[in-house]
Amino acid sequence: MSDEVVNYRVEGPVAVIFLNRPEAMNSFDASLRRDLLAALRHAGSDAALRAVVLTGTGRSFSAGADLKASAADMQVDVETRLQTEYRPIFEAIAAIPGPVIAAVGGSAAGIGMSLVLACDLVMMAEGSFLLAPFTNISLVPDGGLNWFLVRQIGYRRAFEYAVESQRIDARRCVEIGLANRIAPAGALVEDALAWAHALATRAPLSLTATKKAMRLAATADWATTFDFEASAQRTLRASADHAEGVRAFLEKRPPVFKSE
Repeated sequence: MSDEVVNYRVEGPVAVIFLNRPEAMNSFDASLRRDLLAALRHAGSDAALRAVVLTGTGRSFSAGADLKASAADMQVDVETRLQTEYRPIFEAIAAIPGPVIAAVGGSAAGIGMSLVLACDLVMMAEGSFLLAPFTNISLVPDGGLNWFLVRQIGYRRAFEYAVESQRIDARRCVEIGLANRIAPAGALVEDALAWAHALATRAPLSLTATKKAMRLAATADWATTFDFEASAQRTLRASADHAEGVRAFLEKRPPVFKSE
């Protein structure tokens, strides 16, 4: 994991991952794909972490795929690249036990937009926007973007935004459910970190189980989701953290969770 194109730092129970190709608006080349995957997997394997903030340096979250990539990079079959280099990134986000917050400054376009919508929570800076510009260059939205958009905002609205390559500004994103919160542009990372630290005080086993249950619910039927909930509840009910939460409630004090 290089500190050149991905910066990784830990602040207590929160990891912050920066896409760091500001001169290319954090567009994806081979090194960024490789190092982001390594950073996400590292975060997922760190038992001390409770939340992750994913953001970009400079004036953009990510402009998507680097259309000025090297000749060698462009020679790789695009389907192979999506399956072997991009797909593991999205799977790594889903596999991280705690919430992953996308902190979006400037633009998140193309597969950069896919990356944002793959996260569990989204905070956008004032003036930022999401964009699926694929019809401008005769391509199809990728990185699971069709799946994210249709499930998060419905087919007709998703189709309109995609085929017309419309910018979706931060306020509209919150209105239609693509983002959770808006922050002042100058305080985006600070506010995202404060949110992450607040989430880190909550019961980590509960956060993990809820993340799994809701991601399952996006694809499974009601009965399958119900079965997962029942099984997870049995496990959580037997945990030390559940007992601590109940004691803290009765004693009118903040709980101290230990992921046990």
